[in-house]
Amino acid sequence: MIDLYYWTTPNGHKITMFLEETGLPHRILPINIGKGEQFAADFLEIAPNNRIPAIVDHAPADGGAPVSLFESGAILLYLAEKTGQFIAPDLRGRAETIQWLFWQMGGLGPMAGQNHHFTQYAPEKIPYAIERYTKETARLYAVLNKRLADREFVAGDYSIADMACYPWIVPHQKQGQKLEDFPHLARWFGAIRERPATQRAYALAQRINPAPVVTEEAKRVLFGQDAGTVRPG
Repeated sequence: MIDLYYWTTPNGHKITMFLEETGLPHRILPINIGKGEQFAADFLEIAPNNRIPAIVDHAPADGGAPVSLFESGAILLYLAEKTGQFIAPDLRGRAETIQWLFWQMGGLGPMAGQNHHFTQYAPEKIPYAIERYTKETARLYAVLNKRLADREFVAGDYSIADMACYPWIVPHQKQGQKLEDFPHLARWFGAIRERPATQRAYALAQRINPAPVVTEEAKRVLFGQDAGTVRPG
């Protein structure tokens, strides 16, 4: 059994997409990050960076004590290795999958995240920041579009690399992007959107958080953190 500590964000969707694809037994434990539930002491034992998602695997492959992980990319890789699914078994295919997973973690996610912040949530509109992150998001879309020009999915077969990238493309309009500008990416996006597991994952999000609104209080919780937010050791 996998315990998934989850909220309805792109990084949260990555893990529900994987779990829905594999049917791995799991339990969803919502962590409402707009209300500060990520700062609870028991959650911080699992996720010391006070971010979702996080998991606890109560049946690890070595038969030992439960394994806890935070960071969505690490979780995807762990679950792929646990199940033997959605990562290529050969050396080169595995390397392809991992490098694009890391590309998402180090590039697409952070840059699109800053795009979201400065275009949607920042208390003042800063033209330089908006232009900077909108252009960088477009560049990353173009990289992914080029990658998909001669293959169905990012690493050949559908994999954790696709699951990592897809949720960050879902809000493309809020990022100032038009999918028609990236035809190979648009084709890939439509194929993943139609997968039954993807639809189940996003339906789950609607049930857990049917009317997502970032209130002023939530903004203070989410964007007002500094070194003092971290509990002393």
